[in-house]
Amino acid sequence: MRQEIAVTVDSIIFKDVGSSIKILLIKRKNDPFRNSWALPGGFLEATESLEDGAKRELKEETGVEIERLEQLNTYGTLDRDPRGRIISIAFVGILNEKFQIKAGDDAKEVNWFNLEELPDLAFDHSEIIKDAKSYLCKNKNI
Repeated sequence: MRQEIAVTVDSIIFKDVGSSIKILLIKRKNDPFRNSWALPGGFLEATESLEDGAKRELKEETGVEIERLEQLNTYGTLDRDPRGRIISIAFVGILNEKFQIKAGDDAKEVNWFNLEELPDLAFDHSEIIKDAKSYLCKNKNI
């Protein structure tokens, strides 16, 4: 029996603002979770690497271009996405320079949020961000 599985890539982008750390989120334009906040990301194209896919989705949805992303983890809980069996590879990056963010593609809005004051999030993105916070504490020089 053949199983249909899709692969997505998500990016957790941090920036340091004085005494707080901010994280970049998008408000989803489409279902599932329309109008919910989420990490920038989307479906991997057949001809791109995981990191290139994450960079492409990040640029398409937020306007942000980043040189370096570190692979964080893979998320594949069976019920993580109501559209079906979707496995996501999450990446972490730090944006050090000022960058003009602009919602595009599947994003209705884009904004920076204080890492300690996040809105309700789509999918399993709260879990992904929790893992990214731990990673950030261990690897401050991403």
